[in-house]
Amino acid sequence: MSIDDLKLWFLQLDQLLEQQQAYWRLQPMQQNDLPFADHSLNELLLSFSLEQCDAIDQSPALQQQYFAGFFPLLFAALPKLQHFAPQGLELPFWLSTDIGGRKWQQISLFAEAVGKPGSKVLEWCAGKGHLGKVLCFAYQNKVTSLEWQAELCQQGQQSANKLNLDQFFIEHNVLQAQSQPLLAGVDQLVALHACGDLHRVALTAGVAARCPELHLLPCCYHLQQDEWYQPLSVQALASRLRLSRAELKLAVQGQNTAGERVRRLRHTEVLWRRAYQLWLSEQSGSTLYRALPSTAKHWFSGAFADFAHWAAAQHQLEWPAWQDGECYLVQAEQLLLLQRRIELVQHLFRRPLELWLVLDRALYLAEQGYQVQLQQLCQASVTPRNLLLSAYRYTDEQSSSVRVTGAVPR
Repeated sequence: MSIDDLKLWFLQLDQLLEQQQAYWRLQPMQQNDLPFADHSLNELLLSFSLEQCDAIDQSPALQQQYFAGFFPLLFAALPKLQHFAPQGLELPFWLSTDIGGRKWQQISLFAEAVGKPGSKVLEWCAGKGHLGKVLCFAYQNKVTSLEWQAELCQQGQQSANKLNLDQFFIEHNVLQAQSQPLLAGVDQLVALHACGDLHRVALTAGVAARCPELHLLPCCYHLQQDEWYQPLSVQALASRLRLSRAELKLAVQGQNTAGERVRRLRHTEVLWRRAYQLWLSEQSGSTLYRALPSTAKHWFSGAFADFAHWAAAQHQLEWPAWQDGECYLVQAEQLLLLQRRIELVQHLFRRPLELWLVLDRALYLAEQGYQVQLQQLCQASVTPRNLLLSAYRYTDEQSSSVRVTGAVPR
């Protein structure tokens, strides 16, 4: 994948996001009507029920079916990424003990995509080191697993020792301590779903240490210390887009993997928060949205009045004991449908924004002398964060081979 290809893809997405920012740079929950100027688009949105909105939002095929006519450039600008074709990494069942089904799929696919026999591997933000265990077992790798939580390090080391794996855990906070010395002599740095600043530091530390191979599946781009996104590449630095931490959340709002119970609770939570805001507006005389902190999901399995009592206390108010909130819930149902209709359009730009962010990282690596490969590791049903970014620092002989064949040495 040449740097010219990366630049072209980035430029197309950058222009798209800038030209059509009115469709994605908005807060659907704060709208009281459809905000779009296209009357035909509004008529289409008004025809959708809540159930249809949910179905379309989770289906790229349905999104294209309904919206390609309104946003032809959007769908044309999406890069045609290579999909990883697994051959089936044979692993014993006991290696997946205590790992969820989808998480195990992600780990095994990632390991198969990047695994190379006999490598020295640094596992970044390892948790219990499940990925490192697979790389040790399947490829006889020597793995150093970095994790800041001492308890997870202890549990991971005990498991590795029990299995006689060449895996060593180091308690290490990658955001506060120097990581570059730990990369000395490492062949591969791997990071599966390291969030925000965690994978940004992995990139910069890996580059500084001239690590031969970097393999990352980035996640949660908004989990950063800075309020505004700090571009990495020359191309992104030249962009006129300036993204806030809140806007970065759009890139990770896909919920394809959520189970039915989680989806139901999420629906209830959004509905109840909207109903509470209606009551709050009555009390304050202001329509300005006042945020509530995140809270435990058990609130949304009980009665709305209990949640409203808790919410009011967060704003130093008292929810009336006699008020069951039914009148606010009825109004909130209509507002939630409006919100979902607006989100249908906004969410069309989730993938373009995520690709813009990943291409910024890919261009940064290419500028630092790496040959970059970007591919889709798996279907979104396994994980919506499925963009595998791989970077290789070649010798002159290897680099020449890549320019001729386009292949990635393994």
